[in-house]
Amino acid sequence: MQLTVDSIINYEILEKARVLTAKDFVTDRTVQWISVMEMPVENFVRQNEVVLTTAIGCHDDIEKFEGFVQDIIDSNASALMIAIGRHVFDIPTEVIELAEQQNFVIIELPWEVRFSAIIEEVMRNINDTQYKDREKSEKVQQELLKLILGDTDLEHISKYIQRQIDCQLLITDRNGFIQAKSGYTQDFMEKWKNAVIQGDFPIRRQADLVNNDPMLRKFQASALGDRMILQIPVLQVSEDPQGYIFVVLPREISVVSYLTHYRVAVLEHAATTISLWLSRENAIEETKMSLRSDFVQEVATGGFISAEKAFSRAKLLGYNLDLPYICLVGFPENFKEMFEKRKQDYHSYTQWTESMIRYIEEEIYFAAQSLKREIMITYQGNQLLIYLEKPADTVYDNAINFLDLIDRRLKTLLPEVNISWGIGDYSEGFQGLPESYQHANIALDIGRRKKGKGQRMLYSDTRIDRVLLTLAQNEEMKGIIMATIQPLVEYDKQRNMDLIGTLKSYNQNHGNVSQAARDLSLHRQSLLYRLRKIESLTGHSLIDPDDLFLLDLSIKTWEIGVAENIN
Repeated sequence: MQLTVDSIINYEILEKARVLTAKDFVTDRTVQWISVMEMPVENFVRQNEVVLTTAIGCHDDIEKFEGFVQDIIDSNASALMIAIGRHVFDIPTEVIELAEQQNFVIIELPWEVRFSAIIEEVMRNINDTQYKDREKSEKVQQELLKLILGDTDLEHISKYIQRQIDCQLLITDRNGFIQAKSGYTQDFMEKWKNAVIQGDFPIRRQADLVNNDPMLRKFQASALGDRMILQIPVLQVSEDPQGYIFVVLPREISVVSYLTHYRVAVLEHAATTISLWLSRENAIEETKMSLRSDFVQEVATGGFISAEKAFSRAKLLGYNLDLPYICLVGFPENFKEMFEKRKQDYHSYTQWTESMIRYIEEEIYFAAQSLKREIMITYQGNQLLIYLEKPADTVYDNAINFLDLIDRRLKTLLPEVNISWGIGDYSEGFQGLPESYQHANIALDIGRRKKGKGQRMLYSDTRIDRVLLTLAQNEEMKGIIMATIQPLVEYDKQRNMDLIGTLKSYNQNHGNVSQAARDLSLHRQSLLYRLRKIESLTGHSLIDPDDLFLLDLSIKTWEIGVAENIN
């Protein structure tokens, strides 16, 4: 049980003391220390400290007296005891009103009561309380160790800790992903997830929760909506956090009044225990994730000598290779830019990327579960590689719905993320998995070149582009394309006229000059001038079908970035 101001004023040696202000608050003011303080206060008073003073130096200077008392109040002391009779004979009304307005306890002491006697009595009580708290917390420590040794899951460990500290907990990994929770509303969990994504949690700023209190140096606090959240790091051997304990305080309680010696001790024991649990589980989970990730990559790249070996490995890892899959490959386009905005909150780009991929993978799994589809997934070489189960009656609709669902979720949670996708064809059987991956990669590459970043491309929509790619691999063909298109590219760079866009619109409108002019928002004569310029630069006639075909072919090849030397 914590010592309070009410307990102290009931000491026999204080029977003649008088509580002058905030009488209704003496039972709420906890006491963790006691000291003697005269002017100046500066930063020598701790929170929850009872301060004894003779107010020497104040005398009849009311303004100075008020400043002294205000400094004590600002230090979050529990109470101020003023000895009356030598330096101060009456506490000014202004000082009493100041304390009353701020619900701060001032106690008037007779001069003859020795400060040393009060300090001795208070310290004896504090030491007794701390001794009992220590005994009680040590029993909690022993029980926590038993739970660890008994291979208890984290949910049960979390509930045991919650019962000891009378508060709800969240236990997370180092990126804020929840490992254990109980009793939270969906609304709170959405707020938590958004706060983690925005970088508000875990708290990474270097700041003490309570000034000048070494007991609380590990604790940090921040608000989430109308709730105050306490953060305690779960450290590993290197002193880097491998996770966090978050204590969600009740609305009506302050941080300082909540953090009793007993609760602080329990939370420190809990951090040690959970560190052991996370170290063990992380090693297991990281190994499992690494094996699953490497397996998917090996399947995609055709690394298995036999299907039998692949099926055997898949079964061990919880994958079902008997299902039909199509491959999707995603490329996050703007991670570097996003990191630059938030890098002060993270130790490294690698850690930040790990966190982001974890969120994206979580939404991918959610989308798969919503559609009742099995998936295999890995993130390697800056690519998200997904094998999505294909229903018997569809190929692409399934993948499009899947990506639509992911996009809707990510736009809410991570609106800045920009991912390009390539969707492969379905190829039957285990041997078709690498082929589908190759198709998805080709679709991704062509889509990024042709459509730009953040778009989707189906492999089935790349037929013409693949023909162009094949043609452009021929050196003679590449030379013809470059000779044809280069004058237009150079002219557009120099004059910013967009002759290539003009020719595309002219072709799309089948040579209809009036319609092309409307599409380009140009005067008809301006369009005719551009068309003549195209003919003069390339030496090809737009009336000649063969010349027009060659120009169109060259532009299409250039658009997918095949003739890179042109740029």
